[in-house]
Amino acid sequence: MTRTLADKLQQLPASRRKKVRARAAELIAEEMSLRDLRKALSRTQVDLAKALKVGQDTVSRYEQRSDMLLSTLQSYIHAMGGELDLVVTFPKRKPVKLKSLGAVG
Repeated sequence: MTRTLADKLQQLPASRRKKVRARAAELIAEEMSLRDLRKALSRTQVDLAKALKVGQDTVSRYEQRSDMLLSTLQSYIHAMGGELDLVVTFPKRKPVKLKSLGAVG
């Protein structure tokens, strides 16, 4: 007989199920799309369009893109009241926060 994930979870002690659900929520929160982020902040596409001085259709296109300029992403995040930080990670090294993408000097 095939068992589903829900069946397996139901067999776990309540304390363990609670931990599994909490970790799942953390992982989901780490992987938000721009649309999810905007909705989590209770902002509409129209709100963002006004802040960005673009049309609502442009905000919709931003949210559907899989690739965009960092300056566009930074503007979108600023319009929601946030800051965009770029962090580079390498194996066996501490993460490095980039100050800018331009040439130094």
